This record gives sequence, C-alpha cells and structure tokens, in this order.
Amino acid sequence: MGRVSRRVFTVAALSTLTATRGAAAVGQGPGAATGAPPPGTGGPRPGKGTAGPRRRTVTEMRGMWMATVLNRDWPSRTGLSAARQRSELAVLLDAAVHRRLNTVFLQVRPTADALWPSPYEPWSQYLTGTQGRDPGWDPLGTAVKEAHARGLELHAWFNPYRVATHDDPARLVASHPARKHPDWVVPYGGRLYYNPGLPEVRAFVQKAMLDAVRKYPVDGVHFDDYFYPYPVAGQSFDDDAAYDRYGSGFAGRAAWRRDNIDALVRETAAGIKAIRPATQFGISPFGVWRNASTDPRGSDTQAGAETYDDLYADTRKWVREGWIDYLVPQLYWNIGFAAADYAELVPWWAEVAKGSRTKLYVGEALYRAGDPTQGAAWQDPAELSRHLTLAHAHPEVRGHVFFAAKDVAADPAGAMARVVADHYEQPAKPPR
Repeated sequence: MGRVSRRVFTVAALSTLTATRGAAAVGQGPGAATGAPPPGTGGPRPGKGTAGPRRRTVTEMRGMWMATVLNRDWPSRTGLSAARQRSELAVLLDAAVHRRLNTVFLQVRPTADALWPSPYEPWSQYLTGTQGRDPGWDPLGTAVKEAHARGLELHAWFNPYRVATHDDPARLVASHPARKHPDWVVPYGGRLYYNPGLPEVRAFVQKAMLDAVRKYPVDGVHFDDYFYPYPVAGQSFDDDAAYDRYGSGFAGRAAWRRDNIDALVRETAAGIKAIRPATQFGISPFGVWRNASTDPRGSDTQAGAETYDDLYADTRKWVREGWIDYLVPQLYWNIGFAAADYAELVPWWAEVAKGSRTKLYVGEALYRAGDPTQGAAWQDPAELSRHLTLAHAHPEVRGHVFFAAKDVAADPAGAMARVVADHYEQPAKPPR
C-alpha cells in the first residue's frame, strides 16, 4: 500500500531508508513482471470429485499488491503490445490463484494518470512509454473481469497526490491537469506533488479516482502510504500560500496538514459508499504511527519516520473513528528488528483495531526474502511463515497482503511456498 510518500521509488533507496528509518514502501522497487508460472506449492487443491472430508470455509485476507509505477510488477516494460500486456496480467493473476490468494491490489493511478480511459487524467506512461497515449485496450476493465473470473477480488489502488517521479512539469503531457493548473503543484525532493492543502485539489483527485468506481465493479479502493511526501533533509514542502489562506483556526501547520488528509479520507469514503456501497475502502500506511518516545500511545519502536508527524496521516485515528473499512500497515521488518520489531508492531496495531469496525490486515515484505542486501533474518525462507504464526495469536489480524506480485509469482527464495505450505492449505474467502 499507508511506504512510500510516502518516500522513494527504488529498492536501493528503500534499503537506505530502511537502514536509517526502518521504513519500506509499497509501490517502490525496480523490476519486471515474471513471465513464468510459479512452481507448485502446498499440495494439490481439491476439485470436483476429490475424495476426503468436507473442509470448513476459511475467511481471511490473502492479498498481493501489483505495482505499475516504474513497471515494478506489471507491465514488465513499456511499449508491449496489448496482447502481451494481457498475457502478463493473466500470468500474475494465475500466480495469485496458485498461491491460494484471494485479492489483488492493482495500482491503477500511479502518478496522477490512469490505467483506464479517464476523462480527467492521461493514460499512464507505464503502458506505452508515452503519457497520454492510448494503449488500445482497457487494463482496469480487463483486470476486474479476469480477476473475478478466477474468483479473485480486485481492489483499485490509487495514489492521491503524486504527480511525477521527476520535478519537470514540461515533461508532462500538455493536457495534464498539473500543467493546466501549475498552482496546484509543489516540486519537492526531485518529484512533483499535488498540494493537499488546496480544496480544489482534493475535490479534483477524488473526482478522478471515483470515475473508476463508477465505471467498474471494483471490490475495493485502496491508498498506499503517500499523503504528504516523506521528509527530505534540507528541503521544505512549500505550501505557505495555502496555509496562509486556509490554515487559520488550527494550532499550527502540522494540525492543518493532518486535517487536510483527514478530509480526503472521510470524503473519499463517503464518495465510494454513495456510488458503490459494497466496495471496501482501505489504506496501507507506513507501519509506525508514532514512537512511544514521541507519544506514550505509540509503539515501542525507534523509527526515523512517523506517519502522524512526517506524513501528516493520523492512521490510528482513522481506525478508531471507523472511517475506513480496512487498514494494512506495512510491517516490512523482521521479527527482532531493533528499530521496528514485527513482534512489537503486530500486537500494537491489534490493540488499535480492537473494538473498531476497521478490519486489520498486515502488509508483508515478500520482496525482501532471500535478497542478499537484507539482513540475516531475510535469508531464512521461514521468516514470513513465522510472521503469520505470530499474527495468528491476535484475532484482530484478519489476514495478510504481500508485496509484491512478481515476487509472489517467482518466489526465488521459496518464502511464499513456505507460507502456502504452512498456512494456506485450503482456499479462503476475503473478509467482507
């Protein structure tokens, strides 16, 4: 998924961030969608005529993120034919079924663009290599249809405020709203962002995103962790004019910024329910709300980034107030990691979710398994399986989402196969 902003866009940059902040982000990382189906794992699935005892119905989230930004997961590169893009999509959806997952979180608006024919924003450059160029087919519409045909739910994953992974407005297609409204845009950290402090921006991004909800029977609307951007040393996010105009009545700029993000969340939730009441709304934030050293209500962590203070996203509040249907904190750290221990954060988030209407899922860093640049814990294929065992002790945890699709399919370290063998013996339905 709210990590990203929500920060940096490559695994190398993410590794640096992890070392200094204990952070990791949905939507980051180089790579290409795999072209080969995964090996068999966890034994055969029962089918018609299969002998044996009746199996109880399992209900839990088993999801995977499919990132399109920088062609991380899909399409594997720009400029592929429509037929090749469809084929790669099918391979990844088939991999989800093979791993006994039940939900795919497809990134359909990675950089203020669209993977469907939108009247508000240009076609994504990650399809054809040229922003605004029609790819000759409808990726989101096809993905919904193909996912449903396989018994998978499809959650449309949007990034509300990221405009570009560069800071040159002239590189945007001439028809881009950011070029028509340059006053909406803030360059920061080598990238371009819409200003969350402008009511007209908030209204526009909601209109652009809800267009997909009107057109397609998506099972969910999903945000990752990018709200206000992750801090960049020595730089400030220039929203002075917006704060001068709209910030009166707040205790300070931080409170005003948090209110801007609160409004986005509340209004988006209401918009979804008005259009498609059964569609879920969820957010996947960075995994640390606040450190206990900052706030006694926070977790016993020493993360260098805190969503409340650095991204102006009060993720705990959204759960406690019941504004969202589900939350997927990105707990991209191993059990025993000093700055942000998985074994500390799971019970902390479980306590936050206790008694609320918001379902809690856990975001898992499958992409780290077997990566030689990661620590020793990630060289053990059983690390992620131990995560699920630990989380199972907390009834508030209703499932897990794995980053990301190409790693689910290829599984070079065998970590996903171990999860399937240990925990996904039979299929499961996602919570509703």
